[in-house]
Amino acid sequence: MRLFPALTGNVLANVRFDAQGLAPAIVQDQVSGAVLTLAYMNEESLARTVETGETWFYSRSRQQLWHKGETSGNTQKVITIDTDCDNDALLVVVSPAGPACHTGRFSCFDGFVESDRQHFGGTGNEILALLEDRIRQRERERPEGSYTTYLFDKGIDKILKKVGEETAEVIIAAKNDSADELRYETADLLYHVMVLLRERTLPLQDVLTELASRYAAR
Repeated sequence: MRLFPALTGNVLANVRFDAQGLAPAIVQDQVSGAVLTLAYMNEESLARTVETGETWFYSRSRQQLWHKGETSGNTQKVITIDTDCDNDALLVVVSPAGPACHTGRFSCFDGFVESDRQHFGGTGNEILALLEDRIRQRERERPEGSYTTYLFDKGIDKILKKVGEETAEVIIAAKNDSADELRYETADLLYHVMVLLRERTLPLQDVLTELASRYAAR
C-alpha cells in the first residue's frame, strides 16, 4: 500500500470511525488551500485511497464506495492525509484534475458559478488553480471560438512559439520601465506557460513543489 507522510506508523490503524463505520473527510486543494468538499470514508474507502493515490469515499445515500472522477474524469490526486487530534476526522490534501463539485464548481463551498469567475478576486494561488482548471477544461471540451482551443488544436510548435513571443514581450516591457505593460505581458506569459504544461501533462503543482524544495534549500 502507498503510505502518505501523515499516515505512516499506526496512524491509519488508529482512525476512529463512528457507529456507522464512517469518518468525515475534509478535502482541501493543495495549491489554494480551499476546502473542496466534505465527504465520508469508511475503512475500505480509506484503504483504497491510500493504495491508489486517488480519493475514494463512501456514499451514505447509495451505501456504496465511489471513486471521485470515475465517470467525470475529475479525479483527485492525494498529496497528504492527516487526522485531527481525536483521530475521528480526516484532512485529505489533493491536487484535483477538475472541479470538485457535481455542479461544475471548483469547490462545493464555492459560491461563484462559472460565469462569475471572471469577477473573482481571490488569492494568487486560487487564481492559478482556477486558471489551470479552465485550461484543462478547454483541452478536454475544445469549445469553438476559444483561444485556448486554438492553441491546443495547433499543437506544441504553436504553443512553444507563443511562449517564446511572450517571453520577448516581457523583456521589452521591463526595458520600457512600464509597470502596467510588464504586468500585462507577464500575465500573458504565465498563461501560455500553463497551456504548455497542460500540453505536456505536467501539473502546475509539480512546478510549485520544485520551487518549494529550492526555497527550503536556500
